[in-house]
Amino acid sequence: MAATDVVRLDRKQQRNFTRLQAHDNARAARDQLAGTLSALEEKLNVPKRAARATARAKRKMQRFADEQPGAAIALAVGVAAAVGVGVWLVVRANLDR
Repeated sequence: MAATDVVRLDRKQQRNFTRLQAHDNARAARDQLAGTLSALEEKLNVPKRAARATARAKRKMQRFADEQPGAAIALAVGVAAAVGVGVWLVVRANLDR
């Protein structure tokens, strides 16, 4: 059979062929839907994204502390002082009422 020959299918073979095509199309659509749902779940799952962001920030801070321990200590003291001043201001504002 040459490449230009056309294969003729009888009606039953054509019907079976279209059923197989429909089955393949349905499988492809299911796979695409599953991928889309998975991407949406990943994007809309806020606790999961927050946990990943927290873990990423912890790794980044640990790396910073390992590379520059003096700066990390100074940063920790600065943050503690800022929080302390903030709390003091809130308490003082509430006591003046």
